[in-house]
Amino acid sequence: MSTPATTTPTAAPVDGIYESTLRQFELAADALGMDEHWRTVLKTPFREMSVQIPLRKDDGTLEVFHGYRVQHNGSRGPMKGGIRYHPHVDLNEVRALAALMAWKTALVDLPFGGAKGGVNCDASTLSPSELQRLTRKYVSRIGLILGPYRDIPAPDMNTTPQIMAWVLDEYSGRNGYSPAVVTGKPVSMGGSLGREAATGRGVMIITFKTLESLGISREHPRVVIQGFGNVGSNTARLLTAHGSKVIGISDISGAYYNASGLNIADALEYSKNNRDLSGWTGGDKISNDDLLELECDVLIPAALGDVITERNAGNIRARVIVEAANAPVSFGADAILADKGIPVVPDILANSGGVIVSYFEWVQNLQQFRWDEQDVNAKLEKLITAGYEQMVALAQGRNVPFRMAAFMIGLKRVMEAEIMRGT
Repeated sequence: MSTPATTTPTAAPVDGIYESTLRQFELAADALGMDEHWRTVLKTPFREMSVQIPLRKDDGTLEVFHGYRVQHNGSRGPMKGGIRYHPHVDLNEVRALAALMAWKTALVDLPFGGAKGGVNCDASTLSPSELQRLTRKYVSRIGLILGPYRDIPAPDMNTTPQIMAWVLDEYSGRNGYSPAVVTGKPVSMGGSLGREAATGRGVMIITFKTLESLGISREHPRVVIQGFGNVGSNTARLLTAHGSKVIGISDISGAYYNASGLNIADALEYSKNNRDLSGWTGGDKISNDDLLELECDVLIPAALGDVITERNAGNIRARVIVEAANAPVSFGADAILADKGIPVVPDILANSGGVIVSYFEWVQNLQQFRWDEQDVNAKLEKLITAGYEQMVALAQGRNVPFRMAAFMIGLKRVMEAEIMRGT
């Protein structure tokens, strides 16, 4: 019998998402005049689960992975949050992302709380059958805290509609058919039309709203997008379709630049056929660091968190940053960007399109009725625009950055729900 190999979680950056999230929370709590008792209630996770995931690989060897699910706050409704597969996943990262989900769902006024989950693994090294076994084992270990009215996962970094289908099947095998237990599923299994492109569509809507409110022309803005996965690629496609000039993109293979604008349709086709952009000749190859520092109207980080830090924030030359990734700008970088006069539209609004349409999917599953895509997209625009307008109004009224205003709205709504419940 082979000795199981244990995959030790790779630590996330020290000046990372967890520390930045806590510090942003404290700033918003200060602005709200929140007392210490409520700070403790709101920043302490409701439940944390760490699980061991043994995986028998295709070659017969046994490897042990580490998985997590954190439920931050459910005062406004069932917990909601994605599942990510990445080598940097650890408990602190999942804690931070669960908290951000709680503030995000409150900011856009969804009847959800906030949760997040993940497995510390490199999904690109696992075969489809290994990914399926890993997913099923993970769901079997955390299944007791999931449910259509308890905690509803969704796709996140390196997880897909197919993986969500396995989540549904594993949970349903133990609890009966439960399509509302997970969102981001294939349409053929109860997924919502418009869900796959929802996060990118929300980023596109927020980008144009921001340009308009800042007095920057939305006619052919120059856009740089770091990341070309589901969110980045859909953002690039939709922005280009509405007249933007995407001059820089990147993925795991590197970054690509063309001052006259990249052919996004060609990049999408190439990436689809080759899994990434490695070898693509549609733009000049540059480093990811150089990509972030390109002169542009809009910079959209759509990959990993903590990519704009105190180390490189002073070199950013974008007129505005729209956070499509989770926490791509560190706490220290925020202050530097503010001094440079570069507004940052925070992730808890900018990438909320995904959870908004996940809410629509959940509602459709509970009703056993499907809405058409045009209706889904219209409802998405209405909700995310309302969240944007409320954030901007508070930012202007209190003379605070967008992120501070967004956090203040989210925290206040969650605290109000806790009070009404009798906490």
